[in-house]
Amino acid sequence: MESKNFYDNLIYDWWKNLDKIVFLLFVLLIILGMFFSLVSTSLIASSKLGTNNYYFFLRHSIYIFLGLNLVIIFSAMREKDIYRITIFLFIIFFISLLLVPMFGIEVKGSKRWLSLPILPRFQPIEFLKPFLVVFLSLIIGSRFTSSNYFKFFLSTLIVLPILILLILQPDIGQTLLITSVWLSLIFVSGINLYLLSFFLLLSFSILGYLVFYLPKFSYIKSRIISFFDVSSKGNYQSQKATEAIVDGGFFGKGIGEGTLNTRVPEAHTDYVISVISEEFGILFILLILLIFLILMFKVFKKIPLEKNNVNKLVLIGSILLILLQVLIHIGVNIRLLPTTGMTLPFISYGGSSILSSSILAGLILNFTKRKF
Repeated sequence: MESKNFYDNLIYDWWKNLDKIVFLLFVLLIILGMFFSLVSTSLIASSKLGTNNYYFFLRHSIYIFLGLNLVIIFSAMREKDIYRITIFLFIIFFISLLLVPMFGIEVKGSKRWLSLPILPRFQPIEFLKPFLVVFLSLIIGSRFTSSNYFKFFLSTLIVLPILILLILQPDIGQTLLITSVWLSLIFVSGINLYLLSFFLLLSFSILGYLVFYLPKFSYIKSRIISFFDVSSKGNYQSQKATEAIVDGGFFGKGIGEGTLNTRVPEAHTDYVISVISEEFGILFILLILLIFLILMFKVFKKIPLEKNNVNKLVLIGSILLILLQVLIHIGVNIRLLPTTGMTLPFISYGGSSILSSSILAGLILNFTKRKF
C-alpha cells in the first residue's frame, strides 16, 4: 500500500510540475507522426513485401512506444542524475560511432549505421546528439574555471573527433547540424565575434577543400553541383519532391492518392514533408510548422527564468537541434538546400530518429518544469 502511494505521489508531482503545453505539443507531433506513417507506408509495404499490410506502421508504433517511455523517464529524472548518466551514455554512443567505419552498414555510398537485433539500422550519431548537447553544456556553462576560452577549447576537443568521424562516413548534414548547435552554444556563452568569424571561415574552407578535392567525397560534390544545375539527373529526387508539393496544392490530393512515396526511395523518411504535402496540402504543412514554432516560443520563453547556466544551455541546444533539423529537412524538400538525408523530428519513419527526438523532448520537458 505504501509503495502504491509512493508511485502515485511520484506521478502526481511529475504531472503537476510539467509544462502541460510543451508536453501536449510533443504528443501532438508524435500522434501526427503515427498517422502519417500509417497512410504513407502501406503502399511501400505492399510493393516491398508483396502484401498489403502495415509492417512499417507496426515498427513505427514500437519505436513510438519506446520513445514515449524515454520522454517520461528523462522528464522525470532529477537534474543531477541526468548529468551523471550523460557522461556514461556519451561514452557508450561515442564508442558506437567509432565502430561504424569498421562494422558499419553501407547504404548508397555512406556508412552511417550499425546492425542491432532491436534496431536493424542503428545510427549512433542520432543517440549521441542529445548527450553531446548536455555534455557541452556542462563544459561551457560550469564554473570550474573563469576562462571562457579554456572551456571553448575543451569543447573543441570533444566535438572535433565526432565531426571527423561524421565527415569520414560521410554525413555532411549531421556535420553541419552539430557544428551549428556547438557554435550557437559558444555564441550565447560569450565569445569575440572576430574570433568566431575566423573560426567559421576556417571551418567552411576545410569542409570545401574536403568536398571538392578529395575523391572520397566526390558524391557530395556531385550533389552540390547538381543542386545548382537544374537539368542534372542528380536532381531527380528533389525535383519529384518539389513536384509533389506543387501537385498537392493547398488541400492535397487526398489520403492514398499521392505517388511520391512509390517513386522516390526513402520518401517516408527524407522527403516525408513532400509526401504529406502531396496528400494533405500545404495548409497541413503550415500547421506542422506552426506546432514547431509554438514549441520554440514556449521553450525560449522559459530560458530567461532558469538561473542555472548549464540548464539554460541544455534547453538552447536541445531546441536548436530539433528546429535546425526541421529547417534542413524542409530546405531539402523545397530545393533550398542540397540533398542531405535529414529526417523530420517526430514525423519521419525511422527508429534512431524517433528515439533521439524523444530523448530531446524528455530533456526539454525536464528543464522547463516548475522549480521550487
